[in-house]
Amino acid sequence: MKFGTLYAYWNTEWDCDYAIYAEIAKKVAEIGFDVLEISADHIYRMPESELQKLNDLAEEYGLILTANSGPSKEYDLASSDPVVRKQGIEYFKTILKKMEIINSKILIGAIYSYWPSDFLETDKEAAWERSIDCLKEISKTAEELEIEISLEVLNRNETYILTDCKEAIEYCNKVGSKNVKILLDTYHMNIEEDNIPDAIKMAGDLLGHLHVGECNRKLPGMNNSIDWDGIGEALKDINYDKAVVMEPFLLKGGSVGEDIRVWRDLSDNADQATMDKYITDSLRFLKKTLE
Repeated sequence: MKFGTLYAYWNTEWDCDYAIYAEIAKKVAEIGFDVLEISADHIYRMPESELQKLNDLAEEYGLILTANSGPSKEYDLASSDPVVRKQGIEYFKTILKKMEIINSKILIGAIYSYWPSDFLETDKEAAWERSIDCLKEISKTAEELEIEISLEVLNRNETYILTDCKEAIEYCNKVGSKNVKILLDTYHMNIEEDNIPDAIKMAGDLLGHLHVGECNRKLPGMNNSIDWDGIGEALKDINYDKAVVMEPFLLKGGSVGEDIRVWRDLSDNADQATMDKYITDSLRFLKKTLE
């Protein structure tokens, strides 16, 4: 397994330019991570010259870059508006093509719709039909570029489309591409699954990516609200050897705090050095527990 973290752990804003990524990449590599998960939307908007610099940086630090997408409503693949769906298809095709510049082979997230949902439309059957058709087209580009797409299963408060592993399997089978798989997240599973290890084993070979965090989105191991030993055994049972990426959110405020609903400080007023220690300890815990 390769262990990683989302870039936004140290910040309260989603926005991130090359200079900030450079600082984060250095820190992540020094801590001992294999993977840095960056924003797919940043890849979409960054010029090729900056993406090449980002690739050079990743090579220097020995990091794998994965792309995380929480698409805005203008790119909603489940939209009843065909213009919006077309925009979404072109948006993701562009991201996939630009991922080549940074040698990134993993695109993950709630790609089937937009995030977070405002629930103005909740016709699930229609949303499945429309978004599956879009993903069939997008997956052709992914297959050509040998990029794997993992669709994130979210909780009921963030989407109505994919909320547990069982329906995610059915959805992926309907898309019918070997490059479209499932992303399970311990935070969301803690809300929706009857048994987290069983959900992982149910996913089996379809599990393309794993996000990890405690039930309140603290770092793995901070409060042991999740059955980490059971998860480790389940990962061994399915011979999982892909990315395990932390998605921790401790800091309130800014666009991150608002979107993730962090309404109080979960870091115990930690400074940067303490934040570094928290995540270093968590990485050590994950490697010991899951490996």
